[in-house]
Amino acid sequence: MYKWILPSLSEILAESQLSVAECSPAASDRQWCVSLAATEQLLLNTLATTSTDATQGLVLAAPAPMFSQPRVTQSLQTITFTAKPFNPLALMPFQMPTGTTVIPSEIAPHESVLPLLAADPLGREQFCLIFTEKFRLVLVLAEDNCGKKRFSFSFDPEVVQMAWRSLGARVMLNNPDFYAELNSLVQKYEPVAPDYHILMQFSQLLLTQLPQEEKAANRHDKENCADASAHRSPRPDVELLQAFAHEVRTPLTTIRTMTRLLLKQKTLPANVIKRLEVIDRECTEQIDRMELLFKAAELETSAPAKSSNTQLTPTSLDQVLQQSIPRWQQTANRRNLTLDVVLPQQLPTVVSNPSMLDCVLTGLMENFTRSLPAGSHIQVHVIPAGDQLKLQLSPQAQCKDSENPFAAVTPPIRKALGQLLMFQPETGVISLNLSATKHLFQAIGGKLIVRQRPQHGEVLTIFLPLKD
Repeated sequence: MYKWILPSLSEILAESQLSVAECSPAASDRQWCVSLAATEQLLLNTLATTSTDATQGLVLAAPAPMFSQPRVTQSLQTITFTAKPFNPLALMPFQMPTGTTVIPSEIAPHESVLPLLAADPLGREQFCLIFTEKFRLVLVLAEDNCGKKRFSFSFDPEVVQMAWRSLGARVMLNNPDFYAELNSLVQKYEPVAPDYHILMQFSQLLLTQLPQEEKAANRHDKENCADASAHRSPRPDVELLQAFAHEVRTPLTTIRTMTRLLLKQKTLPANVIKRLEVIDRECTEQIDRMELLFKAAELETSAPAKSSNTQLTPTSLDQVLQQSIPRWQQTANRRNLTLDVVLPQQLPTVVSNPSMLDCVLTGLMENFTRSLPAGSHIQVHVIPAGDQLKLQLSPQAQCKDSENPFAAVTPPIRKALGQLLMFQPETGVISLNLSATKHLFQAIGGKLIVRQRPQHGEVLTIFLPLKD
């Protein structure tokens, strides 16, 4: 039930059942700043570069304008909501001389201020709604009655539309003459699901901003929280990654569902079917990646007793591999790799979590193939090893002109991105780091060992316990 006559934006996002990060005020503030920085860069990347003064989008924000880049502020119409008397200097991203109250002409035409009632709980929230031709986005930072801050965001067109309805109702109450004009501005930007490339670009921008924010956060923690290490909450990059992974899956799942409905039609041309199948495959791969990121973040944010309590049951590895190997082959073929899987005549039953095992193995193979150069050969051996089953991945680069048909594989260069992720500059690939991947295997009853061998490069060995 809403606490006021109209719902606040934090209540709307909470009721949409999104993953909401609840943490310390400092961590929530950092998440808010990271997301705003990533959003501004996303706007810079997606706004058209033109010499005209045409408005390319609309921003509804509180309690002050959120962006300072001139190309963003001049391309977007900004409406600021505030429950406090308006100070025009609050709009300025720089310090004005004493006594100066002039707003530059290149900024003022694009900005307006609307009041909120003093009793409206929305006046205590920080939010930003963005409407452009390529995406809609809402970001909210709010504090509950207990003083806990929650940061949440959504690209879901329906959630953004609900947020606009809530704001629009307030405009109609306080400024009815302005409502029709503002509503017409909003309706110019249709509520369509964003292209998944937009979502992936946003995730990369988030990760780019995180290291900068972490350095500032670490300095702050050392100065003010020297004796709080035993009670430290999970780092904000983990919580933000968990929220983002959950959010990205929603539009991708919608796109995949619509694609599969189209594929059921019998009258589609062959070329259309082929393209739809590509869309379905791409969506599935990204959904699986987001699922893996979400599970890894979930393990990091849960208590040790809870994270080690993953449901382990007798699992048919034969069934898991039957559905996994064809996908591995397709992934290898698309990247100009060859894959050879050697299995025993009978695969024993292992003790694991069936759904997570498939997800983790697929994610490991996905990251493994992305790190290899075209023309490489991958050998997968599955053999019993005492009371365990060993699954080993070995890469070899094929060199047909060499006397040695399999030359050594140079390990890829990797850079850390926050607590869970790593980045390969040569390929632009972002994936779970080794520590997070090992943690996932531990959660499903297994163990991952990574070794560097001169003639084989990086060799991955997975051990799974056998059923007694």
